[in-house]
Amino acid sequence: MEAIILAGGLGTRLRKVIADIPKPMAPVNENPFLWYIFRWIKQYPVDKLIISAGYKAENIKSCFGDIVFDIPVEYAVEENPLGTGGAVRYALQRTSGDDIIVLNGDTYFPVDLRKFILFHKENNSSFTIALKRMRDFDRYGTVECAGNIIKKFNEKKYCKEGLINGGIYLINRNIIESWNISGAFSLEKDIMEKEAGTSLLKGMVFGDVFIDIGIPEDYRKAQTILRSV
Repeated sequence: MEAIILAGGLGTRLRKVIADIPKPMAPVNENPFLWYIFRWIKQYPVDKLIISAGYKAENIKSCFGDIVFDIPVEYAVEENPLGTGGAVRYALQRTSGDDIIVLNGDTYFPVDLRKFILFHKENNSSFTIALKRMRDFDRYGTVECAGNIIKKFNEKKYCKEGLINGGIYLINRNIIESWNISGAFSLEKDIMEKEAGTSLLKGMVFGDVFIDIGIPEDYRKAQTILRSV
């Protein structure tokens, strides 16, 4: 199994608390945030990592090189920003498997990938999303499901309890190759939101800790949470 990690984030909202580096390289307890994602993923049958990078990609390359935790690493470096959807399609060139794990490099959501892969196969899914149940939040849009089929993505607003997109996907390469969109595009807006309500998108709910370092408050929380995992 191969995994594409989207690591091209600029970290604009974190500029006040981190240096001018890619967001996934933000230091957490003396390690780059990406290191914790690598440490989690090494437990599973992932035999290659493809880092999709753009902004200051050399920072990631110089830090991790071509192998991390005994897993080979390749880099798909964008000359111009491609958006999350374009980045996945571009990085696909460096993969050969039928089903590809895709995950965000600025979120830590250590789900059981074996269970995730099994769910994907048992449900004959082509596009599976890891979902997280949250309480008292307004940073994220919610996801509505009917059974295991994703019906709708809602805009961000305060929610007492609901499911959110956890930023981990298992996608069949035929689906990625079918994206007939030129230029930069969003995986979330241009693909997932448009496919919601069809039978394509399936979701599996996990209860694992979820960390998104996109804003300073949650970046500070990551320092404490990741110290104990």
